[in-house]
Amino acid sequence: MSAIYRNLLGGRSGLIGLAILAGLILLVLPALLDIFRLNLVGKYLTYAFVAVGLVLCWGYGGILSLGQGVFFGLGGYCMAMFLKLEASDPQSTAIQTTPGIPDFMDWNQITALPWFWEPFNNLGFTLLAVLVVPTVFAYLIGLAMFKRRVGGVYFAIITQVIAAIVTILIVGQQGYTGGINGITDLKTLGGWDIRTDSAKYILYYVNALLLLGCILIGRYITTSKFGRLLLAMRDKEDRVRFSGYDVADFKIFVFCVGALFSAIGGAMFTLQVGFMSPSFVGIVPSIEMVIYTAVGGRLSLLGAVYGTLLVNAGKTAFSESFPELWLFLMGGLFIAVVMFFPNGLAGIYEKYIQPYLSLRYFRKRTPSAPPPATAKRSASSSGGLTPSALPGATGRVMKNQES
Repeated sequence: MSAIYRNLLGGRSGLIGLAILAGLILLVLPALLDIFRLNLVGKYLTYAFVAVGLVLCWGYGGILSLGQGVFFGLGGYCMAMFLKLEASDPQSTAIQTTPGIPDFMDWNQITALPWFWEPFNNLGFTLLAVLVVPTVFAYLIGLAMFKRRVGGVYFAIITQVIAAIVTILIVGQQGYTGGINGITDLKTLGGWDIRTDSAKYILYYVNALLLLGCILIGRYITTSKFGRLLLAMRDKEDRVRFSGYDVADFKIFVFCVGALFSAIGGAMFTLQVGFMSPSFVGIVPSIEMVIYTAVGGRLSLLGAVYGTLLVNAGKTAFSESFPELWLFLMGGLFIAVVMFFPNGLAGIYEKYIQPYLSLRYFRKRTPSAPPPATAKRSASSSGGLTPSALPGATGRVMKNQES
């Protein structure tokens, strides 16, 4: 039990930090915000899945991926395909030339449902595809790159190119993917209307609980022997390789875990927002997701969540109040963080707040010293006339000793 407490929760400080985050997203925010703002926060939390995965890949593994939006989009598109097929029943699409298929297919003169869409009529297959398809794609990328020892800036550029290729592919195959508009007009999940306020509340809590679960998994990975090997691999890769470990397998594994987390976030994004488009797959959203991690702290799983919330809340507030200047304000925020707080919010906490809290905790737990008993013993042995017992006696004793 103590090992689980230490590895899964991170001990006392980790448990307190996780409890604070859970209280914030499960209790405080739902109590303070209306359903519109809470749904916005839910959308922000879907990005936090990607940030948590980047902490594992980039912060611990040293793998900077600028294409995490690809896995976010794959998870989102898998869920959107099921929702779109459910919304495209023959009754709802009776006015189309070919009833029973998505509307964008009918607009593009497609007369039959493509074979790779057919399995997404089943919810179980869809949930499995959300987990498997992005993970397998990440495995193939990692196998091709890491086995050939491609890393560093070269890997970052290649993932950026992959994000651009996938975006172009989605936009170009408009008849099968919805094109630039994406897959829209999603209504129900197994007959359950996901557009109602009650459904949005439920999906928000499901999203938050899944995020906390991913944080626990990430915490278990980082505190295990595998996590220590990741740090060693990040700092001294050749030394780890010469010690007999297969560095490529470690990189592939952690890259797949990051892709899996991103895919779960993409699926929850589709459910909460009600659509999925290539604008969440390309280079720009992928770089923004890296910024969320940098602002929160690339070595902190909890900091990544706070960084995601802070950056997206700032984007919303700036764009609403200063529609012409908000991009400059956000750019200034990023520059300030990089220049003055290179370790992000987690670094600020560790440098300024944690030492103060630790000092207060130490003072509270340390018992005060008992009053000295020397004076009482001396007084009883000398008739009560001691320098420590009587005021002014010190001077008279010193004079008697001099004479």
